[in-house]
Amino acid sequence: MTMKALAEYIARSLVDHPDEVAVDEFRHGNRVILELHVAREDMGRVIGKGGRVANAIRTLLRVSAEREGSQIALDVMEP
Repeated sequence: MTMKALAEYIARSLVDHPDEVAVDEFRHGNRVILELHVAREDMGRVIGKGGRVANAIRTLLRVSAEREGSQIALDVMEP
């Protein structure tokens, strides 16, 4: 499973509107940047209280990236 697919899977599992989940992937050498887009109503579910959910997603992605020998960043974009 790619990091992009992993981020999509996790986000779709959390939100009320899974059809509106989109992940854009940008690569710069061995660094991957993922931009997560969700519906405005689902922002709170993805970010979580104090950013805990978003940080947990970032941790899972970081572990996956380290196995591939790359670095990753996840940005939750404003709708």
